[in-house]
Formats: sequence, C-alpha cells, structure tokens
Amino acid sequence: MHIAFVCLPAAGHVNPTLPVVAELVRRGHRVTYATSDKYAKAVEATGAGFFRSGKDLSAWFPRRAHPADGDSSPMTGMFAGFAAGGLAALLDRILEGAREEFPALLNRLAEDPPAAICYDAMTLSGKMAAAKLGLPDVALLPTYANNEHFSMRQLMPGPPPKGMVEAWKKIGQLIHDFAAEQGVGHLKFMGGPPASLNISFIPREFQPAGETFDGSFHFVGPCLGERTDDAAWQPRVSEVPLLFVSLGTTPLNDQPDFFRKCLQAFADLPLQVAMAVGERIDMSELGSLPDNVEVRPFFPQLEVLRHANAFLSHTGMNSTMEALYYAVPIAAYPLQPEQEANARRVEDLGLGRRLPREGLTPELIRQTVLEVSSDPVVRGNLDAMSQRIRGSGGAPAAADAIEGYLASSTAA
Repeated sequence: MHIAFVCLPAAGHVNPTLPVVAELVRRGHRVTYATSDKYAKAVEATGAGFFRSGKDLSAWFPRRAHPADGDSSPMTGMFAGFAAGGLAALLDRILEGAREEFPALLNRLAEDPPAAICYDAMTLSGKMAAAKLGLPDVALLPTYANNEHFSMRQLMPGPPPKGMVEAWKKIGQLIHDFAAEQGVGHLKFMGGPPASLNISFIPREFQPAGETFDGSFHFVGPCLGERTDDAAWQPRVSEVPLLFVSLGTTPLNDQPDFFRKCLQAFADLPLQVAMAVGERIDMSELGSLPDNVEVRPFFPQLEVLRHANAFLSHTGMNSTMEALYYAVPIAAYPLQPEQEANARRVEDLGLGRRLPREGLTPELIRQTVLEVSSDPVVRGNLDAMSQRIRGSGGAPAAADAIEGYLASSTAA
C-alpha cells in the first residue's frame, strides 16, 4: 500500500515521524515522504521515497549580525514576544511556502495516489492535499492535541497580546482564501475539527486532559530510532556527572550571551558539560572554554541523553520527550510560547524546573541545574513518566493505528 507523509522541514517535526515510516516500510508498504532537501538522506535511510517540498525552517530566519554582545534576548527576531509582527511573519512564511510547494505536491500525489496522506499538523500543504484529493487523512501531532476540554492556550502565561490575536485572524483569512482558490473550502489551519486519525508523539499522561480524547487520537509517545547524523559518543570520564546543554536546532538557538553564562556557571564544578550551541554562533563569541566543557554546533542528542544526569534545554517537545524517555531531569529555558507551555507542563508534573527569562545569572543557572539533578521527588516522577512513555507503543503503535484506519476505510 502507498502512503504519503508531508512534514514541516524542522528536526523536531521530522525526527519523530521517521521511525514510523521505517516501520511501515518494514511491513511492506511504499512510502513517499515530502519535506525539504536537508532531510533527504534521513528519509531515504528509512526506505521511503523522498520528494523535495519546501525550504528548511532555518532559511526563514535572517542571520544575526556578528558580533552582537549583549544582544541575545531569548525572544529575538521573528518570534519577538510573538506579538503582531512576529506571529504575522511566521504565519506568512507558512502561507508563502504553501503557495510555492502545493502545486507540485498536489501533482505528484495526483499522479501517484496514496491510500492516505499523513501530514504534520503544522503543514498547510499536506492538509490541503488530503482535502483536495479526497484522501483519508492522518494528522501527525508533534505537540499537544486540542479538543473542547483543552487548548494549548491554557498553558500560556497571561492573555495573548492584542496584536497576536489580530495577526492570527488576518492570516487565518488569507489561508482560508488560498484554500478556496484551490477548491478546498472551509479549511482551518491549526484548529477546526481533528483529522480522521490523529497520532500524537507524546504519552497520554503528558497530554493535559488526556482522558478526554476519543479513539481517533492515539498517544504513541516519542518514536526513537536510528538517525543518520548520530555517531557513537561517550562521556570523557564515565564516573563524572554529565550535563547536556542545548537550545535545539532552530535559529532561535543563536543565544551567545546565554551560553557564556553557562560557561561561567559550570566552569569550577566537578561536572562534565556537553554544550550544543548551533551553527550560527562563532566559537570566538564564547571566549575561553573551561576544561570540563565540550562545545560543538550539535551533538548526537540521543547518545548524549543516554548518559546525562541533567538537561538544560529549550524544552522543544521533541527534546522534552527524549529527555523523559531516558528519565533525565530538565532545567527549562524556553525560547518561544510553545516551549514555555512545555516548560510549565514539565514543572507542573514535577519533572524539572523552569529558569526565568529575566534576571538570569550564572549563579541561578548553576543552582537550578544542581537542585533539579539531585531532587529525589523529581527523580521518582521521572522514573514513572519514563515507564509510561516506554509503554505507549512508539512507532509500532503508530503503524498499527495507520494500518487499522486504512483497513477500516477500505472496508467502508
């Protein structure tokens, strides 16, 4: 059976889906996977056919002028406060991308029709293609699901800025108009009725109001598999505690001031630190490196987390789930609203603690990391959550759900 996947070109969205694709291919299905060139090698390693569609998320962000000492607010650039300009710019890029990629994607899927389209919930093109071609639709949810009992808005601090609401309404109308142009009526982006099948890459226990979601939602938890960019990695000294520091893979990780504070925080501790600073920071911006700190643009995250005693993280959902899978205490430093929601959920469930964006000092970073890594209550909660995650089914459960849905659709 032929199954199509359409995914937002970002690591936190692509990575959870690839083990599902590999499992479907292993079961004898043919998969076409549409995303940007950056992930072609990883897609092809699963046995799926790669179709070029869209630009990598990092291409949406201008590079910071170098150097920029003292100019690394955690809410810079496109995501600044998610006020009117920031949100409008992001949603406008998504719409612009859909206008560019949708015709070619639609032609490819019309020429070689799949039995179903599995689309990332953040991709407008995938949702539109399923509606346009009248194909069974499967939504892939890298973050929280929403229903009448829960909206991610409930995890956000305070009311949304007026500009944010206005920007959302404006871009929502533009998306509706674009869908109408393509013959797809009444399409809503990130909202509206759920897909016929919804696969969430978090466990039901992490999903707020998880018990209220019906059988069309499958909470399979994080799907971990082999990654083409992973390499064997071991701590320098096995008996010394390891801290992993990473702000993710998007351009929001361009935070030299934060990383300098981390270097000051941990320089004199009996601790080894693996610190991923992204590809936009020049190493010269960090100054001299303490002997106990290894700095790279990126580390093989799963390999590091296997050994880590604590994770200082932006709390992107994919990183959060991987940390919880390995029961690693989290010190959260969120960079944008979704990550703030994740950080609050981590803190509410007693799985870690959140650092403030304002008034952050090396001393506060050090204190928070040391406390969260040694807290027996946090450790007990992590062990319980790790067991729940490992029992959620992962990629085999997702493949089972897709196959079951397609069997019932065919029978109908």
